[in-house]
Amino acid sequence: MAPRITYKRRHAYNTRSNKIVKKRLPGGSLGIAYVKKTTKGAQTPAGDAGRIHGVPRVATQKYSRKHMSKNKKSVTRAYGGVLSAGAVRERIVRAFLVEEQKIVKKVLKLQAAKEGK
Repeated sequence: MAPRITYKRRHAYNTRSNKIVKKRLPGGSLGIAYVKKTTKGAQTPAGDAGRIHGVPRVATQKYSRKHMSKNKKSVTRAYGGVLSAGAVRERIVRAFLVEEQKIVKKVLKLQAAKEGK
């Protein structure tokens, strides 16, 4: 029969905040290590719901000035720490296509005016 292990802290229920993993200690005995909660990390507000690559995946409190410097919270591109690369690319392409459409309309209008004379 495997040796039983007990929690080190007062809280004795297997909740989200009280997860443990069994570890073999140097003396050969069995111990436990508490596992930190995983977070979603930085998300984009756009519809693609993607993660922002290059921004560390830490708890919300750790993004404060006290724990993390400004250059670690963003990426060097337009909308660096706010939008993912895919979202930025989509915005650029959409803006380009809108401008192209305006130019095409203008050209068609000029052609129609020449034919009307």
